[in-house]
Amino acid sequence: MSGDASESGSGVLVHFPVAGGGITEGEIMSDVVYVSKVRLERKVGPLRIAYLPGEPNPVIFSVHGAIASHYKVDPAKLTEPHAATIDYVIAATAG
Repeated sequence: MSGDASESGSGVLVHFPVAGGGITEGEIMSDVVYVSKVRLERKVGPLRIAYLPGEPNPVIFSVHGAIASHYKVDPAKLTEPHAATIDYVIAATAG
């Protein structure tokens, strides 16, 4: 499999031309370079605690405000409102 590399601002962008836009028969995908070992504890309701690699302290997920309302969780009954998983996804995507 051959490709070409070009600068893309914050890194290197590698292009692998593949007919039909997918992996063709006989091609081999690259080896796995990273497996994230995450442990998740579900507490009460939407409250979850994640133990992530590279983080010395657990990360707490829950719901808040409009997200709590969307999932029909009474915000007044939330003992611990925290950032929701979507908040982390947005932050990671933006960063």
